[in-house]
Amino acid sequence: MSQEPSGIFDMLGPIMIGPSSSHTAGVVRIARVAHFLLGGPPDEVKVSFYNSFAMTYKGHGSDKAVLAGLMGFAVDDERIRDALAIAEAQGIRYAFDPVISSAKNHPNTLYIHARRDKRQISIEGISRGGGLILITAIDELHTNFTGQLPTLVIRARDVRGAVSFITAILAYDSVNIATLTVSRRAKDDLALQVYELDEPPRPESLNYIQTLSWVFEATLIPPV
Repeated sequence: MSQEPSGIFDMLGPIMIGPSSSHTAGVVRIARVAHFLLGGPPDEVKVSFYNSFAMTYKGHGSDKAVLAGLMGFAVDDERIRDALAIAEAQGIRYAFDPVISSAKNHPNTLYIHARRDKRQISIEGISRGGGLILITAIDELHTNFTGQLPTLVIRARDVRGAVSFITAILAYDSVNIATLTVSRRAKDDLALQVYELDEPPRPESLNYIQTLSWVFEATLIPPV
């Protein structure tokens, strides 16, 4: 279940660089999720802006915001204004694809496909206003998390008992699970587990999860 604004500061939006909490701060945060999943800035990236994003992404600085987030900048980082030039100086190859008329349910939808070395990811997210976001897909698999909490993202083979095994590890660390989503391509195929946590697990536990034979990747994303 998605988290709604909980107070006046959530409604007003974050301290940020840029003219719009939806089109700047929200975009930075969606892109920061991609940054952590990649393990750093991308070598190349294609960004699709849908609907209202497609019509305003240049004027509202969403192009700068997405590159800033992909480079790991926070929403209040002064370098966001110069993100295009900084990305070019770092050798990041980027392309923007505005899709003005789309069946996407939310007008502020963003799709990122990025590569860093041999690692490729795609994520889809929506900017809900006030700097709030919702990540709705990773590598074409459904998910539903806000980026407001430490988030454990596990790409693994679909095996019996996988979720109970991971939750037992988290319970041993006294980590409380706020939300959990699981999706898969097919039985015994790639599965995506996403845990929003009240606190991060111990580094030793994360390292152990990464060594499991059926786990392809396990990434802990800090609040973005």
